[in-house]
Amino acid sequence: MELSLAHPAIKAFMCGSLSGTCSTLLFQPLDLVKTRLQILQTTLQPGSARVGMVTVFLTVVQTEKLTGLWKGVSPSFVRTIPGVGIYFSTYYSLKQRYVPEHGPGAMEAVLLGAGARTVAGFCMLPVTVIKTRYESGRYNYMSVAGALRTVCQTEGPRALFSGLPATLLRDAPFSGLYVMFYSQAKRALPQEMITSTYTSLANFSCGILAGALASLFTQPADVVKTHIQVSPHLYKRTTQAVQYIYKEHGFQGFFRGTVPRSLRRTMISAMAWTVYEQLMARMGLKS
Repeated sequence: MELSLAHPAIKAFMCGSLSGTCSTLLFQPLDLVKTRLQILQTTLQPGSARVGMVTVFLTVVQTEKLTGLWKGVSPSFVRTIPGVGIYFSTYYSLKQRYVPEHGPGAMEAVLLGAGARTVAGFCMLPVTVIKTRYESGRYNYMSVAGALRTVCQTEGPRALFSGLPATLLRDAPFSGLYVMFYSQAKRALPQEMITSTYTSLANFSCGILAGALASLFTQPADVVKTHIQVSPHLYKRTTQAVQYIYKEHGFQGFFRGTVPRSLRRTMISAMAWTVYEQLMARMGLKS
């Protein structure tokens, strides 16, 4: 089937890509700080003094200058621009095909979000691996293309899909829970608020609530994913990373980096959905 730029799915892709670009640029520092906090677990001894988000933030600024907070923004863009576009176009297509006109129920929303994120997450995983390594500070890749080539040559193409189970266990539930909380929160609002000049504010507020709840539920999978992608040679299976984190750092180790990740995922998701819905409305499409 031939697709033109006027096709609704293409419009959804374009709206999603633009919304993801804006939010990624703004909140990349939080993602970097989150990654640095999580990989500190591999160097700190049990019982060591706890390192917080502010300490990591200041250390990066002191050692890598202010621009160091945006390290990894190139692979983030390479991942986000097509990745968010794939997510929203898949979400839109699934919603138009399988969801009734009155909108998704709670379970339908979970399946919609999880399905769209699974497709986008699998397609963009190689770039996600490179992005995580950029942010870790342990790799000195010169470019995204060069990093992809280096990994293929030295570790094999399989390394580009390291952490796939943990990534999908993080992203699919996050997106499913996010869409459920977001759609149910919007449904609970008075109709006049949704259709008034406060529509963007209402959407953003619902996005903040949905993002905070979804982030909390999926934080452990994010920690496991980071460990595997930064040090794939140490973990042959996802369960090995889980066992290591629990043995060395206890249950709280699975929530390392919760604050910066929650802030970033909450804000980036809320902004992305708000911009996406506004752009789709301007194009005359129901998001």
